[in-house]
Amino acid sequence: MAALQFMETDTIAIIGPQSSVVAHIISHVANELQVPLLSFAATDPTLDSLQFPFFVRTTHSDAYQMAAVAEMVDYYNWKQVTAIYIDDDYGRNGLSALGDKLAERRCKISYKVGIPPESGANSSDTMDLLVKVAMMESRVIVLHVYPQKGFEIFSMANYLGMMGNGYVWIATDWLSSVLDSTPLDSDTMEKIQGALVLRQHTADSDRKKAFVSRWNSGGFPGLNSYGLFAYDSVWLVAQAIDKFFNQGGVISFSNDSRLSTGGDSNLHLDAMSIFNDGKLLLGNILQGDVVGLTGRIKFEPDRSLTLPAYDVINVVGTGFRRVGYWSNYSGLSTVTPETLYMSPPNRSSADQQLYSVIWPGETSVKPRGWVFPNNGKQLRIGVPIRVSFKEFVSPVRGTPDKFQGFCIDVFTAAVNLLQYPVPYQFVPVGDGKKNPSYMDIVNSVYNGVLDAAIGDIAIVTNRTKIVDFSQPYVASGLVVVVPFRKMNTGAWAFLRPFSPLMWIVTGCFFLAVGIVVWVLEHRINDEFRGPPKRQMITVLWFSLSTLFFAHRENTVSALGRMVLLIWLFVVLIINSSYTASLTSILTVQQLFSPIKGIESLKEGNDPIGYQTGSFAEYYLGEELRIPKSRLIELGSPEEYAAALQKGPKNGGVAAIVDELPYVELFLASQCTFRIVGQEFTKSGWGFAFPRDSPLAVDISTAILELSENGDLQRIHDKWLAGSSCSSETSEIESDRLHLKSFIGLFLICGVACFVALVIYFVQVIRKLYRSEPNEAIESGQGSSSRSRSIHRLLSIMDEKKDTSKKGRGSKRRKLETSLSDSSRVGEFEKNERREVEMEIPRRNMNGNGINPE
Repeated sequence: MAALQFMETDTIAIIGPQSSVVAHIISHVANELQVPLLSFAATDPTLDSLQFPFFVRTTHSDAYQMAAVAEMVDYYNWKQVTAIYIDDDYGRNGLSALGDKLAERRCKISYKVGIPPESGANSSDTMDLLVKVAMMESRVIVLHVYPQKGFEIFSMANYLGMMGNGYVWIATDWLSSVLDSTPLDSDTMEKIQGALVLRQHTADSDRKKAFVSRWNSGGFPGLNSYGLFAYDSVWLVAQAIDKFFNQGGVISFSNDSRLSTGGDSNLHLDAMSIFNDGKLLLGNILQGDVVGLTGRIKFEPDRSLTLPAYDVINVVGTGFRRVGYWSNYSGLSTVTPETLYMSPPNRSSADQQLYSVIWPGETSVKPRGWVFPNNGKQLRIGVPIRVSFKEFVSPVRGTPDKFQGFCIDVFTAAVNLLQYPVPYQFVPVGDGKKNPSYMDIVNSVYNGVLDAAIGDIAIVTNRTKIVDFSQPYVASGLVVVVPFRKMNTGAWAFLRPFSPLMWIVTGCFFLAVGIVVWVLEHRINDEFRGPPKRQMITVLWFSLSTLFFAHRENTVSALGRMVLLIWLFVVLIINSSYTASLTSILTVQQLFSPIKGIESLKEGNDPIGYQTGSFAEYYLGEELRIPKSRLIELGSPEEYAAALQKGPKNGGVAAIVDELPYVELFLASQCTFRIVGQEFTKSGWGFAFPRDSPLAVDISTAILELSENGDLQRIHDKWLAGSSCSSETSEIESDRLHLKSFIGLFLICGVACFVALVIYFVQVIRKLYRSEPNEAIESGQGSSSRSRSIHRLLSIMDEKKDTSKKGRGSKRRKLETSLSDSSRVGEFEKNERREVEMEIPRRNMNGNGINPE
């Protein structure tokens, strides 16, 4: 009211008020009268330039102070805070800014406590509110109130034991303004020991030191940062007015017909006038760039002061000490902001620093920042009652609230590594007849029925949306298990190294290369000339003999040699590959299944098995769109084996889809099944906690420690390194080769030999029958005895066949063209002599059998 009455006079600028609530009211009037309103104490973030264009904040907004609080919370790795605030514009809007800044760092306000303003404050109500705060999980308390209420809360908190070990109190700059301006008695200081306090930073300059010295010598109360900003605000307005007059500005006012006083009132609204050149003066204020007691005074485009910064102080003993700074430029630091301004901004988390703090309870150990709610009430931790794969988790016989297994041992070991006790009790989940639904267990954690859930719980997307999981302690993923049969090598195993297409393409290339070489050599190489029939045989023989590098025909042309060289290299690679593949086929037992992985399983129509309660059902049905009619629920490893052995045609399943840890345990004793394909999901097992539970973070750290020191592997070996297949003979057969693997090759060779002999004997017998009648006429006998026929048959088989079609003349010509002149005659005479010597016995045998010798 006093401010409004003051504005009845001709006013060109207002400095104040010191309250954000009053500033809201006065700002509306200042807008209408176009009078600049400068406030050095109204820190409410909602007093912005859009709604209040004539409001000028000459101090820092609480938006920056709350950013400093959020960075401190994140720096100490706290995730939740409890906020106690004064329930007015100042408190509510400051708290809203704190919530936004905490959310940016994945932290949150877990509990809000609104304290009525001074007029509605009640000590008993405040005490009740603090009792509720003491029952909360978070032990980090942010206090954003007015000084009088703040000291009252500290006194009550001290009475309730909330200023001891484990608590963290962060007070906004209301406390620092009192500490800087008014000495506190020892009793009051005792009640705020260990608190962290923010104070608006003002640069240490000679001008500031001189002014403070003069101020203190005058016997005035202590000067806090708000006093320094007030002093600079006066000078800022004075310089703006001076500039206003230099610009030719005239102080003049005009009345507004909308302002009128109705009835009896202490306010004379009709006396209020609009400052005609208010916008000019406002512009001069916002364009000001001066150096005051607080440092450089310059406004950003959003009308906030440039380079906001705060001191972080710690109340210790009879005073306080500065443990660092916060600036919007570089965050938390032990170096003054003015020094940091000379370097590029650096917000790296590794460079955020504060000095050590003496916390409530006179300890230098950083508080954990949270406790179990309701004063240590035991946590209700859900544990599934499994009816299969009990190695992972199972109840101890006779004690339904006690469990054992791999998952239980991991959780117990992790809890034992924590630096604080965790009171908990296991809550069985399930009827013991079939595995419970793990999604229902996770939903119980989400709904608050359970405080946590442990066991073989897979970390999957739809679950992470509602709860937090610890660090995975087991790698997992869905795999496909199928029965397999041994692929017998058989009589035709030698054909398996190449596919049919490979055989066809290889054969075609053999023929094609033979033809190419024939074309390149035909005109210049006598070995590739001759009758068509002979050349066809030459081409086939040459091309196929290169397979064994046994070709006898020489290549003469450069092109032919180039083609042959490249082809022989290709043949070498083909031979080596064939040999390696055939060796593997003959020495290693081959396993076969028509299902190659999840894709081939999805494309078929055979039934698929899954474990009761597993998320595999959801994944197969919802993600892969496999009809539910194909999904068969199975409850135990025995049911797995029976369903796989029956097969899809006999009421079983074609494959089972389950998580890798279960499958590995199942296959350890079932050697007739195998995993096919790759894991088609990547996840792990973890413990489920409510959203933003700090226990999840600590348990995750403990699990990592278990992994690093080897305890996790030892627990795994204790429960999961049990029986396995006795030997690998079911997978790898001895390298001894058996006859059955080569029957096909021997058969082909035998058939070829038999056919060749049959053709040969047919030719010999035909020749025998043609020669016997002629010899009978020459000898004058119409028939011959059996012995003579056999003798003749042996003679035909033994005689040398003249393979030349043109007789000796053609043979002589061939020899003459292939030998030198002197050697050709000698060779020819030797051949003639040899043939004459061989011809005489034959004639004697064909005639009367008389040896001419």
